[in-house]
Parts: sequence; structure tokens; C-alpha cells
Amino acid sequence: MKTEKLLLELEQLVEQLGYTIRKEKGTFRGDSCVMEGDKLVVMNKKKPEQQQVGLLARVLKDKELQDMYIKPVIRKELEDLWERFDKFKESEIEEMDIELE
Repeated sequence: MKTEKLLLELEQLVEQLGYTIRKEKGTFRGDSCVMEGDKLVVMNKKKPEQQQVGLLARVLKDKELQDMYIKPVIRKELEDLWERFDKFKESEIEEMDIELE
């Protein structure tokens, strides 16, 4: 699956969980938070799409997704990414080169 398509699919999943996604420029990594009761994911739009995919996969990793419909190909991509995340320390995930077709 192309990185751009996967990114769009993951953005939709994150939004279905009630998050607002903000894409900003800067020198930050990006992450999720709750601000004044609103769930927010801030993404650095200067980062490569592969790193943006990694950020969204990290946000989705510990969420309750069993009641959500996720396309099988997207679920497989997520499971593969989560498995790779488990092999690395949190600080190494951002720099991990995520190769997608």
C-alpha cells in the first residue's frame, strides 16, 4: 500500500476515535494529547509521510479498536508497525525507517 493512502486511512481512524488532527510546521516530533478536554494529535507536516504514518500508528497502538471496522490491509499494516515498535525503544521510533510499498 502506498504511504500516502495509508496515511489518509490512519488519519480517518484517529478522527473516528474523536481526535482532531492539526498539521503544523516546526521543529517538533508530534504526538497526541488532551487539551481542555479535546483530544488532539499534532503532526509536523515537514516530516516525511513515513514518520507521520509512524506517529498515527503510535497513537492507535494502545486504543480499543476491536469494535471499529478497519480494512484488513490497514489492520495488517498497523499490526506490522506495532510489532516493529515493540522491538525499539520509544526514542528510536521516530527515526525508524518505515519502508512501505
